[in-house]
Amino acid sequence: MIWTNLNSVYFIGVGGIGMSALARYFLSQGKEVAGYDRVSTALTDKLSREGIDIHFEDQPVLIPAAFRNPERTLVIYTPALPEQHQQLDYFRKRGFRVIKRSVALGEVFNTGRGIGVAGTHGKTSISTMLAHILHSSKLGCNAFLGGIGKNRMSNLYLDATSNIIIAEADEYDRSFLTLFPEIAVVSSMDADHLDIYHSEENIRKGFESYIAQIREKGKLIHKYGLEPQVPNHVEQYSYSIDNKQADYHTRKLTLHGLGYRFTVVTPNMIIPDIQLGIPGMINVENALAGIAVAHQLGIAPETIARALSSFEGVERRFDVQIHHEKRIYIDDYAHHPEEIKAFLSSVRILFPDKKLTGIFQPHLYTRTRDFVDEFARSLEMLDHLILMEIYPAREEPIPGVSASMIFDRVNLKEKVLVSREQLLRVVREQDPTLLVTMGAGDINQFVAPLREWMKKR
Repeated sequence: MIWTNLNSVYFIGVGGIGMSALARYFLSQGKEVAGYDRVSTALTDKLSREGIDIHFEDQPVLIPAAFRNPERTLVIYTPALPEQHQQLDYFRKRGFRVIKRSVALGEVFNTGRGIGVAGTHGKTSISTMLAHILHSSKLGCNAFLGGIGKNRMSNLYLDATSNIIIAEADEYDRSFLTLFPEIAVVSSMDADHLDIYHSEENIRKGFESYIAQIREKGKLIHKYGLEPQVPNHVEQYSYSIDNKQADYHTRKLTLHGLGYRFTVVTPNMIIPDIQLGIPGMINVENALAGIAVAHQLGIAPETIARALSSFEGVERRFDVQIHHEKRIYIDDYAHHPEEIKAFLSSVRILFPDKKLTGIFQPHLYTRTRDFVDEFARSLEMLDHLILMEIYPAREEPIPGVSASMIFDRVNLKEKVLVSREQLLRVVREQDPTLLVTMGAGDINQFVAPLREWMKKR
């Protein structure tokens, strides 16, 4: 265990999905854990029930007494914080060790056999599938996930007997450069976070810097066609659903209920009759990445296949809320044009004859500005668009940037721009039979009301 001299860990932004996994980890290590977040959510409620003291006002006076000793308290903060934050300022001025989430994660990750899953899309699904496979094997694992895996209803896997640590290697803020993996996965290197990287070329260079940190005799698993620059000390393997030039690829891919059945060709064997119960062609690709890592770790084919057949998915990743012959509702975290395309393509494959209504909440002013045309093209895969206003997250408004920029460019006859207050009424009026929600903001707060309304229909 590291940080043995610490009594307590304080989190500023404890309710974030990555922050909460670390908070749970430190709690499991016997530390006192407390923190601040801007709003109360179902996740912060659960953390409180688990023993983490949380408050929701940025006032230093609310910091518990047990967390006021600089020699015994570590402070971890999220990069999503605004520049002016009273509690962050309090700790910095009093000599506490104050570190970003990515630094804390790196200090845990680098003590074990690290498996880092990177990519502008697919990180959470791949990481969670891989954690489930390893947890089902003799190897076991510890895993810090960017979503709630349904098998355990948690974003954290803990196994004191295992030295394998799985973590999402996040490109935002160049966070993945704190990680030095034994095995690295790169699922995609699409342009994103241009407020940080400024160009697609710089994003690629960022990923290649991460790849260069793979340990001696380590391995890289990447989607076929990415062709990153790879150091000589790293073995590399590619994966693809359909390209037979890839080291790992599928054969005999068929629909099986909402899921899929397929065979996997590896560099030295065939893994037959894998059944993936969760929907979405994109999840077959994600599973293939997880299979490649598991195979490189020496996990038996039958163990891999058995684990995937019992995998229940991740909340907000192709998350089927209702599947009835008259009503279908699927929720997804898709917030980038390429993610929207992949998600909607998968929905179309499953339900080719149904009218598809989609609710989309853009995430960040900068992302909207930088990809406005790409968002418009991807949303044209819908039959009917219900577009919400931008969720700002960490950003201040940018003059002239709004959801109407996307709305005006979408070439659909059936489209409507709505406020939060109007959303449920508009959905009731439209009365869709096939509905999807997409976005990384607070659109998740509408999932339960939409699900309950559709159930009654």
